[in-house]
Amino acid sequence: MKGKVWKFGDDIDTDAIIPGRYLIFNTPEELAKHAFEGVRPDFAENVKENDIIVAGSNFGCGSSREHAPLALKGTKIGCVIAKSFARIFFRNAINIGVPLLECSETDMIEEGDEIEVELSTGVIENKTKNEKYQATPLPDFVREIVDAGGLIEYTKRLVN
Repeated sequence: MKGKVWKFGDDIDTDAIIPGRYLIFNTPEELAKHAFEGVRPDFAENVKENDIIVAGSNFGCGSSREHAPLALKGTKIGCVIAKSFARIFFRNAINIGVPLLECSETDMIEEGDEIEVELSTGVIENKTKNEKYQATPLPDFVREIVDAGGLIEYTKRLVN
C-alpha cells in the first residue's frame, strides 16, 4: 500500500482518536467523520483512502472500546505505524481489520511524506526521502485476519 503520512506523537489515546461524545455511533462510516476531531480538526475532512498514520509510542492507550479502531477503519486509512501500541487497542484493531505495524524508526518519517508499506515483510519505503525502514511484520495468521476484514469475516471464511 502507498499513501501520504499523517504524523502523530506519543500516547495518542482512544479519546483523541474518537471523542467520547460520539460513542453513540457504531458504524465505521459515521465514526470516521469525527476521527481526531479534538486534536486534528482537519483530519476527517482531508484524509484520503490508503493514507497512513505514523505515530510514536503507546498509540491507542486509554479506553478499551472498539470505537477507536472502528473510526480508523471508516477513514479507509491504509495502516497505522507506531513505535508501540496499547495492547487492547492492538487486539481490537486486528479484530476489526485495521492493519498495524510496529517500527522503532517512526521519528524518521514526517508529516506529508509519501510512503509505501509491505505488510508481509514489514518494509516501509519512504518515497519522499528515498529511505527504508524495517517494521515488525504481522504473523501470517494475523495478516489473514486483517486481509479478511477482521475476525468475524475471517471466521466466516473458515466455516464456509
